[in-house]
Amino acid sequence: MNVIQIVHFTAGTVVLLSIALGVAVHPYWLALGAMVGANLAQSAFTSFCPLASVLKRFGVPE
Repeated sequence: MNVIQIVHFTAGTVVLLSIALGVAVHPYWLALGAMVGANLAQSAFTSFCPLASVLKRFGVPE
């Protein structure tokens, strides 16, 4: 897997987990999904993604 695939997989998994926790535990968990979505939106404009930066430092191929 490359950096982009890992970022997309992680974002999707966290959003789904956030929805499940928001329904099962407490609605405040939905804020986690909102933060992931906000990060994806800002990375589209700024080309900066913290997870991608970390993955690149660990040597994951682009």
